[in-house]
Amino acid sequence: MIYLVEDETNIRELLVYTLQSTGFEARGFASGKDFWAALDENAPRLVMLDIMLPGEDGLSILKRLKSSSATAAIPVMMLTAKGTEYDKVLGLDLGADDYLPKPFGMMELVARVKNLLRRSRQEGEKGEYSAGGLYASVPRHVVTVFGDEVKLTLKEFDLLIFLIKNAGMALTRDHILSAVWGYDFDGETRTVDVHIRTLRNKLGECGKLIETVRGLGYKIGAPDAGPTKRGKP
Repeated sequence: MIYLVEDETNIRELLVYTLQSTGFEARGFASGKDFWAALDENAPRLVMLDIMLPGEDGLSILKRLKSSSATAAIPVMMLTAKGTEYDKVLGLDLGADDYLPKPFGMMELVARVKNLLRRSRQEGEKGEYSAGGLYASVPRHVVTVFGDEVKLTLKEFDLLIFLIKNAGMALTRDHILSAVWGYDFDGETRTVDVHIRTLRNKLGECGKLIETVRGLGYKIGAPDAGPTKRGKP
């Protein structure tokens, strides 16, 4: 899912249509207020921000996203009519991952989105993640709980990594199913519940980090949440 924050209706609708017609899921928001409300429900793969917005401007939204451990890893592309070097440098300094000044072509936009998502995925695959006494390494395919290695199946591992990458975010069962099993997976959300249950059991005390969000799905606590560490990963 791609979230686009753009207050001009015609531009917002055109961009959402373009993204959807090229295979992406996309939602548009006219203000930061609407964007934050949606973010509380689902974590997007990419955020596209205009700078000039009513109320909270794009740079303020960017700063909040990058200062929170729960959203800092979400790639952000700035879309703005402000093309001055100062605005570009400021956005990049605040953590923007790409910057595309208006006007721009739709083909260029789609190409930049694909490139940013690919780059973000490659960077994430190099990463190591931790929450409380839980530690996971993607390149080594290792998970430990208070220093003791835990054996997970491939799907259990992918599920854990998806949860921990989006630490602090409430994720719907459908979102988890699509992200971990794939959009063409012919299954049902009960698959998620079964895997969450076995994952919790295998993680022992750290299984408590995986919280049920009533009526929605699941989330894993923020990186500094959970039981006190008793050992090093």
